[in-house]
Amino acid sequence: MKNRHKRIALIAGGVAAFGIATALVLNAFQSNLVFFFTPTQVSAGEAPQERTFRVGGMVQTGSVQRQSDGLTVKFVVTDTAKMIPVSYTGILPDLFSEGKGVVAQGKLGADGLFRAEEVLAKHDENYMPPEAQHALDEAAKNTITARP
Repeated sequence: MKNRHKRIALIAGGVAAFGIATALVLNAFQSNLVFFFTPTQVSAGEAPQERTFRVGGMVQTGSVQRQSDGLTVKFVVTDTAKMIPVSYTGILPDLFSEGKGVVAQGKLGADGLFRAEEVLAKHDENYMPPEAQHALDEAAKNTITARP
């Protein structure tokens, strides 16, 4: 084999290896990608049924119900327009409370119950996750424009 053919074969092998590596990285990225949805978007059917995603908004006042096992908590997340019931088994963050911002990550069941695997609460009294704040602002804007 001539040097020119060896060089071409080496370049082709490098390009093929780079393509395979790129495909594997993109596949891993896609499978770990978690999207954020508001309760309004979830109610409209925009959220995936069998994939993990995040839903965020405010914990509805008076909606927190602790089960007898001591770990399971049910509550409602709202963006002031729509509400999504959430069930979480585990220890909630110390800053979790009614009327405060929250982001829950999990899957939506066929029964409409969001089964959270992780719950994130606000950081301090002025903080709300940016996605949740934007969702609340959009819901408020849509509610104002929808009124006659």
